[in-house]
Amino acid sequence: MVVIVFRSRLRAGAGTDEGLMADGARMYELASAMPGFVSYKDFNAEDGEAVTIVEFDTLEHLAAWRTHPEHKEVQQRGRERYFSEYHIQVCTTVRDYNFKRES
Repeated sequence: MVVIVFRSRLRAGAGTDEGLMADGARMYELASAMPGFVSYKDFNAEDGEAVTIVEFDTLEHLAAWRTHPEHKEVQQRGRERYFSEYHIQVCTTVRDYNFKRES
C-alpha cells in the first residue's frame, strides 16, 4: 500500500475560484478510475490547511497517476492559480492493522 499525504493552503481568493472545484472533482473522477486506486479523503483544519490522503496499491500504479497528462495540467494550474503552498509525502506501509467493534 502507498499512502500520499497532500497538505496545502490556498492563495487568497482561490477558495471562490469555480475552476478549483471543477478541477478537484475531475481529479477525483480520474484518480478513482485509475488501476490500483484504493481511496481518497479530504480534511480541512481551522487554520486553513487542507489535507488530502490518497491510497494506491503499488508505487507503479501511483506513478501512472502522477504522470497522467490531465493530472500534470491541473498540477501546473494549482501552482499558478490555487495554492500558496503545498507539501506532498509518499509513504509505503510499514504496518497495517485495524479494529472494528461489532454491534
